[in-house]
Amino acid sequence: MDSATPDLTDRAAEPLTGQVVGLVTSLIKAVGWLYGHWYLPALALAVCWGGGEMLVRHLAARASAQRMALELRSSRHFDPGLEEIFRRGVQLARASTSVPWSAPRRAKTVQIRLRADGSHPLRYRIEGPAGGERLLSITPFGPDVTVHRARPITDKPREHVVRAEFILRGKTTAPLRDVPLSPDPLQPLVDAVADLRADLGDLAELRLDIQRAPKWALRARRLQLMGAARRTERREAQRAARWLRQDASGIEDSWSGQLQQLLWNRPGPGTSRRLVMPPVPRRVEPAEALGKLAENDHLVRVQLLVMCASNVEGRAQARLAQVQAALDVFGGRSRWAMRGWRIGPWRIGADRWPTRRSFIRRWDRGHCQPPRANWVRLEEITGLLKPPTVHCRLPMFARDLPTFAFGDPALLLQGTYRGPDGRPRLVATYAEETLFEVAVGKAGGGKTERALAQAIGWAHADGGLVFVDPHRDSWPRAAPFLAHEPLMERIALFDLNALGPHPQMGAWNPVGMHQEQVAHEVVEAVADAYASVLAWDDATAPRALTILTAALTVLVAVNEAACRAGRPEDQATLFHVRALLTDTAFRRTALAVVAERLDAETRSWWQAVFPTLPPDAFAVVLNPIARLAANPVTRSFLGQPAGAYNIRTAMDSQKIVWVCPGGNGPTHRLLTALLARDLLRAARSRRDTPQERRVPFRPYFDELITLTGAAPETIAAMFEDFRKYRCHVHGMTQLLSRLPTPVRLSLVQNASTLATTAGSMSAIAPITAEWGDDPSPHRIATMERFEHYVSMTVHGHRIGPVQLRGPHLDDVFADHARPQDVPALERAARAHAGALPLSELTNSAAAQLDRVTTLLTDLTPAGTTAVHLSKGKGNGWT
Repeated sequence: MDSATPDLTDRAAEPLTGQVVGLVTSLIKAVGWLYGHWYLPALALAVCWGGGEMLVRHLAARASAQRMALELRSSRHFDPGLEEIFRRGVQLARASTSVPWSAPRRAKTVQIRLRADGSHPLRYRIEGPAGGERLLSITPFGPDVTVHRARPITDKPREHVVRAEFILRGKTTAPLRDVPLSPDPLQPLVDAVADLRADLGDLAELRLDIQRAPKWALRARRLQLMGAARRTERREAQRAARWLRQDASGIEDSWSGQLQQLLWNRPGPGTSRRLVMPPVPRRVEPAEALGKLAENDHLVRVQLLVMCASNVEGRAQARLAQVQAALDVFGGRSRWAMRGWRIGPWRIGADRWPTRRSFIRRWDRGHCQPPRANWVRLEEITGLLKPPTVHCRLPMFARDLPTFAFGDPALLLQGTYRGPDGRPRLVATYAEETLFEVAVGKAGGGKTERALAQAIGWAHADGGLVFVDPHRDSWPRAAPFLAHEPLMERIALFDLNALGPHPQMGAWNPVGMHQEQVAHEVVEAVADAYASVLAWDDATAPRALTILTAALTVLVAVNEAACRAGRPEDQATLFHVRALLTDTAFRRTALAVVAERLDAETRSWWQAVFPTLPPDAFAVVLNPIARLAANPVTRSFLGQPAGAYNIRTAMDSQKIVWVCPGGNGPTHRLLTALLARDLLRAARSRRDTPQERRVPFRPYFDELITLTGAAPETIAAMFEDFRKYRCHVHGMTQLLSRLPTPVRLSLVQNASTLATTAGSMSAIAPITAEWGDDPSPHRIATMERFEHYVSMTVHGHRIGPVQLRGPHLDDVFADHARPQDVPALERAARAHAGALPLSELTNSAAAQLDRVTTLLTDLTPAGTTAVHLSKGKGNGWT
C-alpha cells in the first residue's frame, strides 16, 4: 500500500499539471495571436471610441442648437464693485448647467464673447443654454447695464485668418494676477483692437467659456497634484541627503579633517566614520500643494479661444500678437500662454493639423473642452465678467461718431478726431439730432473757425442758415469757400459796418407788410424788442408799452393799406412813430384811413385815452427812435419802405444770410434786438407749415455776450422753442458766466453739442461741471490752440466729451477755395440784399414821410376828414 500511494498522487497531479500547461499554452497563443493581429482589437477600440465620440458630438450639437445670446451695453457711468462682478460670475457658472440631463459636459458652458470689427470698440455678448436666459437677463449691475436679446452674427469670409487657444502656464495651482478695476482690466484688450479698420475687413474676437468644475475631475486633479507634490518632496529629500553625505565625506577626507583627527581625536582601532542622518521628507500640506484647487467654492474650468482676421496679409497676425500682449496683464506666477509648439519660425497650434478641426468645431458650436490646467477661481477673471466700465477709455468709431462727407445734408461737421493709430478723421454728428450747440472758450481759440467750417459745410449741402456776426470778421474769412455759382444764387449779405469810401447796404422795414406777415405778430415783435432792450415791463413802463403798441398797430395797418393799393414803396417805417404821436395832421389822416381796420379797443384808446396824455409821455418812446434816426447807417437800414431782408423766406427757401449789425452800443443793441425778435417771430410763424414740410434752418450767433445783452429773453426763447420749428441755434461765447441767467440755463439745458476750447479754469469750470469734471478744468485749460473737448448726441446717446482738433478752413476745404471769385460773390450777395449806396438810402429815408403822407391823402375816403373833424376835439382824433 505504501508503494501504491505515490502512484495515486502522481496520477492525481498529472491532470492539474496538464491544465496549467494548457492554460499557459493558451495564453501564449493568445498573446501571439494578439501580437500578430494587433490591428483587430485596436480597430475595435477605435470603432467603439469613434461611435461614442459621434454620439457625444451629436448630443452636444443638439444641445448647442438651443443656445441663446444676450448683448450687454454699459453706460458711461458704469462703475461696479467686486461683489457685483463676483455675483455675476456665480450667475454665469450656475447658468452653464441649465441644459437637459442628456447633454454632454462640453455643451454645459456659458460663453463670453468680446468682439471688435472696426465698427464698435468692443461688443460684449453672453451666449449660453436657452434654459439660462432668465437667469442671465437679470444682472446685478443695475440700470447702468442694459441687456438685449442678440441676433446671431454672420461674418463674411476673410482672406487671412489666424486662430489661437490659450492655456494656463507656469504654476497652475497659483492664481492669476489680481488686476485692479481701475483702470479697467479690459483696457489692454480695447487698446489692442482700437485701430481696427472695417474697410480692410479687420476682425478680432475673444471667447471665454466658463464651465462648472466636475467633482470627479477635480478629485483626480487633486490626487495627481498631491502625488506629484509628494514625489517632488521625496526627490528633494533624497537630493538633500546625497549632498549632505557628499559634504560630510568631503570634510572627513580633507586635510583639515585628517589633521583634526590626528590632533584632537585619537580614534582607536576599528572606529568608523561619523554617522550622517539623512533628512526626512516634509509632510505635504494640501493647501500648499493644491493652491487655488484646495477649495471647491467658485472653482470653474475655462477655455480661452481667440480668432483674428483681415483681408490684408499680416494684419491678422499682428492683431493676434496685440491680443496676446493684452492678456499678459493677467500674468503672475500663472499666466495665459498660447497653446502649441514653436519650431523655428513656425508655430504648431490651432491653425494647423491636428488641432485645427477641433478648434473650428468648438468655435462654431460653442463647445467647451478646456485643457486640464485651465482651472480658475471666479475672483481671477473678474476683469472679463463685466462690460467696459467708466474707467475704460473707448475709441470712437464711425458707428459711434460718423465720418464727415462733404455735401451730405445728413451730417454736420464737428472736428478732426485722431484715432489710436494716429490717423486723423473728420467726424460729424447727424443734423437732425444736432438741435442746439454751444461753444465756449477764449478769444482766438478756434470757436468761430469751427462754426464757420460747420456753416460752410452745411451751405454746400444745400442747407439754409443765418450767420449773425457783430464784428463782420467772419464774412471775409468764409467768402473764398462760398464763392461757388450754386451758392451765389442763395447768399445775401446785410452789412451795417459801412466800410469803404462808398459803402452799400441792404434795407429792412420791421413794420413793413409787403412780405405778407401777420399784423399782430409784427407789432408784438417790435414792441417786445423795445421792451427787451429798455427793460420795460407791465410794472415799470406800462404807459410806454401801451403807447408804442398802439402806434405800431396804426403804422402796420397803414402799410397793409399801402400794399393792398399796390404801393409798397409808400409804406411807413419805424421812424414814423414820431410823426404819428406828434404831428396832428399826419395822425388825423392815418387814423381816418385805417379806422375801419382797427379793432374797437384800439379805436377806443385813440379816442378816449390818447388825448389825455401829456406831451412828455412820448419822450420815453421817441428817444430810442431818435437815436436810431441820428445814426445814418441805422436810419438808412430801417428807413426804407420795402427792404429785401426777409428771414422767413430765407428759412423756407434755404437761403444763406450773413448779418453784420456792427458795434455794441445802445443804438446797435436796439437794432440787434429787433433782428433777434424778428427771427423768433419768423420761426414761430412756421406754425402754418406742416412739420414734415418745415425745412431745417440754422442760425449761428457769434459773440453771444453782445447779442444776449440786447435781447436776453429772446435768445433764451430761441433755445427753448426753436426745436419745434426745425430751427437749430449755434451759439459761441467767451464766458458762459457773463450770459444772462435765462440764456445760460436754457442753452446748457437744451444743448445737443457742448464744446469748449482752452481758457481760464474759472471760465471752463461751468462746462466741465456738466461733464462731471471729466476731463478736469485743469486739463482743458492747458490744451493747445484749436483743440476742443466736445460732447455730442448721436443716435440718441451722448458721446464724449472727446478731444477734437477744430477744423481749419484752409485744411478742410482747401479744394473748395475760390479766392478769385470773391468779388463776384460780393456783388451777388449785395444784390440779393438789395444793397444801394448809403447816400441814396439816406435820401430815400428822409423823403419817406412825404411819400407816406401822399399815400394817406390818396387813400382817405371822400368826406371822411370833414366828418372826423366835425366830431370835435374831445373825441381824440385831432
